[in-house]
Amino acid sequence: MKKYTVLLDIVFYMALPFAIWTYGRESLGDYWAMLLSTAPGFIYTIINFVRDRQFNITGIFILLSLLVGTVVDILSGTAERMLWNQVFVGVSFSCVFLVSMLIKKPLPLYFMMDMAHLQGYPRESSRVIYFKKEILRWFQVLTLIFVLRGITLALLKSWLLNKHGVDAYGSMLIYLRVTSWVFGGVMIIGYIFIGNEIKKVVSKLTIAKKEIELVTESK
Repeated sequence: MKKYTVLLDIVFYMALPFAIWTYGRESLGDYWAMLLSTAPGFIYTIINFVRDRQFNITGIFILLSLLVGTVVDILSGTAERMLWNQVFVGVSFSCVFLVSMLIKKPLPLYFMMDMAHLQGYPRESSRVIYFKKEILRWFQVLTLIFVLRGITLALLKSWLLNKHGVDAYGSMLIYLRVTSWVFGGVMIIGYIFIGNEIKKVVSKLTIAKKEIELVTESK
């Protein structure tokens, strides 16, 4: 299933929502067509959550953001209010990432810790390495990218909404998803870079440990 991830993302986050919005708008009205168009993405995200067994900080964050977004959508009442509320929710989550950065406990660090744990690395060992100054600074940069992503998506959505109103929703599905993918690619590169930096630190620690053992044995 993972090798079809891009195709499935397009289907559930773009194609199906766009089809529901386009063909259901006239009969259902703007609000209900828009609300129903979020269902494929919601179901797809839940399936991925259960499949990957993400019962950790990453999983909790995904579920929380999904729950908040869904509740806000349902309570919005009108299509236009729903879109503006989504802008506010997006900015709010960007603020969460920003706060985590300011208190030097960046969320992307914990996301990577979860990934490492799933690969068999103890959390405490990862924590010791990840919070080293030379690694933490890169997680701070990565967190800033998360913040910029949220702000960019919110600004793009608000600009389209101000310019075209609810009629821009179809375009939003495409533009926002493509923009999200671009930032996603940058984030993946960031995680790969940090992974390489972590390997360097681990290598240095391993060498230092061996040197200490040799000195101890020589005595």
